[in-house]
Amino acid sequence: MNIKLIKTKKDHKLALKRLEEIFDAKSGTTEGDELEILSILVEKYENEQFIIDHPDPIEAIKFRMEQLGYNSTDLAQFIGYKSRVSEILHRKRKLTIDMVRILSKKLNIPAEVLLQ
Repeated sequence: MNIKLIKTKKDHKLALKRLEEIFDAKSGTTEGDELEILSILVEKYENEQFIIDHPDPIEAIKFRMEQLGYNSTDLAQFIGYKSRVSEILHRKRKLTIDMVRILSKKLNIPAEVLLQ
């Protein structure tokens, strides 16, 4: 077992190759331990190198509306007037905390996405 920190793209590539080789290792074996430690190191490296930001809150709302087949009238049922929905979707009005709570629940969008 020759495990080292993953600091470069080359290290990452080698670690992924090794993970593939020992993927079916049984827990409690030397290779099983190596698999577990290497997985942690790869995850740490990827979390630091491949940062994924939350989507834009308004774009997330529009995307979810499209998925659900909703229009602004449907959204108005949750947060008030159709004109208010239009202002929000056109970025002329900010979301309030109450709106975030409602939209998070009704559209199943994490609140942290809507609070940006």
